[in-house]
Amino acid sequence: MVDREQDIGGGVTVGTAAELVGVTVRTLHHWDEIGLASPSARTSAGYRQYTEADLQRLHRIVAYREAGLRLDAIRAVLDDTATEIGETLRVQRAQLANRIRDLQQLDERLERMGQAHERGILLDDETQSEVFGPDWDAEQSRQARMVWGDSTQWAQFAERSASRTRAQWQSLSDAMATVQFELGDAVDRDVRPGSQEANTLVERHREVFSNFFPLTRQMQVCLGGMFESDPGFSAYYNGIRVGLASWFRQCIDENARAHGIDPETATWQ
Repeated sequence: MVDREQDIGGGVTVGTAAELVGVTVRTLHHWDEIGLASPSARTSAGYRQYTEADLQRLHRIVAYREAGLRLDAIRAVLDDTATEIGETLRVQRAQLANRIRDLQQLDERLERMGQAHERGILLDDETQSEVFGPDWDAEQSRQARMVWGDSTQWAQFAERSASRTRAQWQSLSDAMATVQFELGDAVDRDVRPGSQEANTLVERHREVFSNFFPLTRQMQVCLGGMFESDPGFSAYYNGIRVGLASWFRQCIDENARAHGIDPETATWQ
């Protein structure tokens, strides 16, 4: 039970005051140190105590603190007779409204991030077909999570996807289409793997692909092997131009060698 017994100083101890107003003794010591609220009475032994007026001030401080005011603002409200309390509270409400808006935006970003980790591309199927072309398989795109969902690259892809707009996806799709057109044209012109032109195309592909997740040259070598050996990928690239899958893999390997990477030992890193 709270001990409310007063000494001859006419007040209560710091421990009792803390219990009465619902704060910690450490908090009262802090408020005392900064001159916000100090005990104004003393016992016969010289111990400081909080009077009834002191307790009323403490209750007001607690009330304004719970309303969200900073201690310096509370000091102004309590000590400056010129301070308009209503205006101070209106300002506090405006600041609170801004915080609520920021938290709502944060919640929306977190929701999109979670959806991106689950779905990958946050566009409906119809929009994906419009952006990526009629041959695009949105379901196959979602199934990619089953294969890559535990990888760092999927997390990076999702983090970027969460904030990417339709216009940005369209721009990226157009950039990929341009690279693929240039690759097909290079095959038609018998561009030699390892040539400067072929190496430039490989680097261009890596640059554009890195919009999905950072793609190192070693990782690109692994992708090149997949483009050639995986039935789905090889059919896609050979659909652009007959023989493109094997030719592009050779180009990637030669570019890697030019940068001191042995394609035979390249790993996904």
